[in-house]
Amino acid sequence: MRFPERVYTVDEVKKAKVFVKKGWKHRLRVKGSPEFKHKVKEALKLVKTAGHYDFLRTYIRNIVEIEGFSQLREAEVAIWANNEILSDSIDAASFLIQKAQQMKDFLEDKPYYGGQGEISAVNKRLEFLKTLKNKSRKHDVKKRCEEILKSWADSTFL
Repeated sequence: MRFPERVYTVDEVKKAKVFVKKGWKHRLRVKGSPEFKHKVKEALKLVKTAGHYDFLRTYIRNIVEIEGFSQLREAEVAIWANNEILSDSIDAASFLIQKAQQMKDFLEDKPYYGGQGEISAVNKRLEFLKTLKNKSRKHDVKKRCEEILKSWADSTFL
């Protein structure tokens, strides 16, 4: 049996849940221009540093370059991302984790968009940034994590 190609119907979601419960990890694929692939690779290094790579691979199969808005495509088990969202590798890594959390919530039949869903996803993103800050040995990474965390703390949306 294989992980479903799409995760859209009730049966496909059930099958995907079974795979995740059994410890499924996708072979993460990045689709796009060489520049896009390089930027994703830099973000993935940070995801690995924080110890969240298996979490990402559990819930995301593809990261695909697009021209429009960056978003989770739950039926495709994919993140659509534009080059702009990847301009800051630390913020990009936290974005990938946020979208993986939304996919997790989708599979667990929890709110994954809108107010309640965003709270869960943003909390996972903040947890990731704190972990990266603590695990990284690079001063510039620690400093940037602090800056991003401060901007989220100062946000009127939280």
